[in-house]
Amino acid sequence: MSVPPNGLLADAAEHWLHARRTTLPKRLQGPGPDEAQKSRILWAASAAPDHQQIQPWRFVEVTAAKRHLLAQAFAQALHERDAKASAQELDQAREKAHRAPWLLLAICRTQQAEHEGDDSIPTSERLVSLGCALQNMMLMCTALGLGSSLTSGKAMHAQAIRQLFALPAHEIAICWLNIGHIQSSRTNRQRPSPADYFSVL
Repeated sequence: MSVPPNGLLADAAEHWLHARRTTLPKRLQGPGPDEAQKSRILWAASAAPDHQQIQPWRFVEVTAAKRHLLAQAFAQALHERDAKASAQELDQAREKAHRAPWLLLAICRTQQAEHEGDDSIPTSERLVSLGCALQNMMLMCTALGLGSSLTSGKAMHAQAIRQLFALPAHEIAICWLNIGHIQSSRTNRQRPSPADYFSVL
């Protein structure tokens, strides 16, 4: 396969970087990505920087057949926070589990398990690596014509979520990656310019 000149590669990269937009779950519709698209999205994560190749993150798909378990965990998480939550509020919490056509939980390993040896990579670097993996995946979604978004919320650290995903003490649930076809696009927001975040020492 011939490789385009560097200038064209840079133009293409810049295009997809700035074409990415957050598409919230309520604006996504099915079908979700097919198996070939899922594979490309997951492979994109592997290109993230990873100091000492410890792979400090992983993703868990919540299939359609298991969404009811997540829905119940969301309701339990709300009840943990607010024992007086109404039936309507609990139903709204359950409904969140069914919005995204393809739903992945992003998990970060904040330290190595005892049998894994060296534990010198700080949590901050592990989180940066996960963030890069997520960005790679969302950029691939954009290139494939799919919408994506990251969502979190108070339920992320609830005991009900930890139990459902069997998270050991050295792992934390960070966010949900929502992927599907774009039903409606949000209004484009103005992005910051380099002058807003760049300076010279």
